[in-house]
Amino acid sequence: MGNTTHRKSVADIRAAIAAERRELAAMLDGLSAGDWDAPTLCAGWRVRDVAAHMTMGFRYPLSKVAWELVRARGNLHRMTDRCARKDAAGYATRELAAFLRDNADHPWKPPVGGFETALGHDVIHGLDITVALGLGRRVPEDRLRILLESIDARTLKFFGADLKGIELRATDLDWTFGTGRPLSGAAQDLLLLAYGRRLPPGRLHGASHN
Repeated sequence: MGNTTHRKSVADIRAAIAAERRELAAMLDGLSAGDWDAPTLCAGWRVRDVAAHMTMGFRYPLSKVAWELVRARGNLHRMTDRCARKDAAGYATRELAAFLRDNADHPWKPPVGGFETALGHDVIHGLDITVALGLGRRVPEDRLRILLESIDARTLKFFGADLKGIELRATDLDWTFGTGRPLSGAAQDLLLLAYGRRLPPGRLHGASHN
């Protein structure tokens, strides 16, 4: 259906971000100790590492981000990985959940991109956790549409998603993307694929994909 239909205002997107953070905080509050140490779709990170990463923007002033980036010799991936693991070890799980809840309305945005990108950061990392744990959480449609309609060639390139010759077809929303052999699944699973994630077997149907 293309990516140009339901554009949202900044106020709408910020309200979606706040709701997503509160719901994810409640989800984290309900996890067992074993769940916090379980792997996620974010390769190499446990649930506690993802939660620590999600809240880094609230806890690190720009000066500290710059210092950590210098320590990582300019490698953003190395910096975020080190900080996530360090903070996951330094905070109790209840604190990590509270950081998300208490900062639901925080205006943080990633270094590149606006509030749509911030929403994507929260939604995708939330799905990294819930899909890996098999929790069955469904992201509300309005939030999914904001992100689905922002997918373009730059998104795919940034996250290393090779979807050349494949048409994504949502089975629960009127949304498609790309051209070629059809690959179908729930909209949030297709969103994860576009963000470079590897999904558990059986969630997508159709064209083979990497």
